[in-house]
Amino acid sequence: MTQTTTSQRETMGFQSEIKQLLSLMINSLYSNQEIFLRELISNAADAVDKLKFLALSNEALYEGDGELRVELEFDESASTVTIRDNGIGMTRDEVIDNLGTIARSGTREFFGNLTGDAQKDSQLIGQFGVGFYSAFIVADKVSVLTRKAGTATGEGVRWDSDGAGEFTVETVERAPHGTEVTLHLKPAAKEFANRYRLQQIVKTYSDHISVPIRMLKEAEGDDAGQAAEWETVNHATALWTRNKKDVTDEEYKSFYLHVAHDFQEPMRWAHNHVEGKLEYTTLFYIPARAPFDLWDRESKHGVKLYVQRVFIMEDASQFLPRYLRFVRGVIDTRDLPLNVSREILQHNKVVESIRGASIKRVLTLIEQLAKEPEEYAKFWQQFGAVLKEGVIEDNANQARVAGLLRFSSTREENADADVSLADYIARMPEGQEAIYYLTAENFTTAKNSPHLEQFRARGFEVLLLGEAVDEWVVSHLNEFEGKPLRDVARGGIDFGDDAEAEKSEDERKCEDSLTSRVATLLGDKVKEVRISRRLTSSPACLVADEHDLSPNLERILRAAGQQTSSTTRILELNPAHAIVKTLADETDDTRAGRWAELLYDQALLAEGSRLQDPAAFVKRMNDVLSDLMH
Repeated sequence: MTQTTTSQRETMGFQSEIKQLLSLMINSLYSNQEIFLRELISNAADAVDKLKFLALSNEALYEGDGELRVELEFDESASTVTIRDNGIGMTRDEVIDNLGTIARSGTREFFGNLTGDAQKDSQLIGQFGVGFYSAFIVADKVSVLTRKAGTATGEGVRWDSDGAGEFTVETVERAPHGTEVTLHLKPAAKEFANRYRLQQIVKTYSDHISVPIRMLKEAEGDDAGQAAEWETVNHATALWTRNKKDVTDEEYKSFYLHVAHDFQEPMRWAHNHVEGKLEYTTLFYIPARAPFDLWDRESKHGVKLYVQRVFIMEDASQFLPRYLRFVRGVIDTRDLPLNVSREILQHNKVVESIRGASIKRVLTLIEQLAKEPEEYAKFWQQFGAVLKEGVIEDNANQARVAGLLRFSSTREENADADVSLADYIARMPEGQEAIYYLTAENFTTAKNSPHLEQFRARGFEVLLLGEAVDEWVVSHLNEFEGKPLRDVARGGIDFGDDAEAEKSEDERKCEDSLTSRVATLLGDKVKEVRISRRLTSSPACLVADEHDLSPNLERILRAAGQQTSSTTRILELNPAHAIVKTLADETDDTRAGRWAELLYDQALLAEGSRLQDPAAFVKRMNDVLSDLMH
């Protein structure tokens, strides 16, 4: 960030990401210009909420002005619109941090995902959140005057920018606390310097905000020349406190856009009021798209906590577990003290009761959505990987979460995850007693695994799990509706028949001789060599012992920087395959060793593992081909 200083006035360059964002926003969101007012009013309302909370323990912060509000003014001749609040305000450092930089993880990924397509980019920008910067959609200059509540009047701050690349900051005298944003409108945006237009936008996007939004009354007739009066132009009642029968879908959607700072309407919502031993209200939303900070563990977005309609905190993570972190909305209760802290929330019976009921309500909402396959497919694409964490984190609701999971399977030709565990069980043929699955690095590797051959031949469906979280899901989910989960690449597989008993004594002796010889040739590379009951067309595969780490989990742990020693596994051979027959008939130990090593390396490659020495594999392959040619 470059800067030049003149006394208390500084000229600074925007962070490079801000420059990109401003350019993209101005060009991509021009068709929805009016959202600037929604964003700026939301910021003002948040600032009022924060002051209200801090003043609970320090009433002096009101500075004699406890009538909290947001004010809108316009000047048609000067082509300006001003949004003013008497909320918490900002210090000089906060102005620079909040209005000059984007300090959030995922920023690089966000810009890497932009396509150049205005419509698609506008959706991405909406996911990322633009807030204050939306002002530059309609303004060619923006001025901000602010003073933090509790500071001296000489510590006010003025911020100015034309959005082109630089901004100025200076310390000024300012009597009122709070923030005032003035937009100098572009010629094409003069329509917004109009009372009716502003009121229309407030009614559409901000009517539900509990903070009064005021505008000066229009002077008429005999009132002309008298002192202007303010009038409230929004409903100014917290939407969640109203009876849900009296709230329209459009009002619910508008409130979501405010509380989530999103640009896209929600997928579903649930509004509940509870009375009895406890009294509280919840309003939960499922977004249509995942925010860019979904995987950021430091993200402060989520469910907002209110106590007696007083805003307490932005991310009330104690009320919903991490696997439901995509949920947005509010919780408002009378049963917590106004001075509640995060520490108090951690060990509180009221919180535990509300949390338990809230989880059940959100899961019910998702279960209702799951009854609409097309809509649920959209939900799963956005939030499925996060929901899977619930099997691991939430033992009390594990069965309900498991019922909401969707997987790919051998029944599908592509990676679409649309198979539920209940559907899988309903399709199980007679004689199948377990839910079979295979974990791999990705769907393609899983679909082509040799471990699946016998299952396909017998008509047994296998779930194909290609996400990193799946390894932890199956390690915690032992059964579903009485059916155990079984890894097809682990341990011995029992198909319910006795194929071994049908073999002759000579066949068993030959197989024992073969497995013993290959075990000797491979040495400590394998734990055991045995005849396979899984293979029909492949010559060999590697199998993990019942309690060993799977190769896929080993890869995931190593990629995460954890030290793991490679697990020695079991090599299974298909005695009917031509290569295995060739190995069994080979009398020269050197050539037999090449065949054994080649089978082992191929088994590694087939499961998606890497060879420790690719050059040695190529040499063995060449040697085997040379042997065959002579």
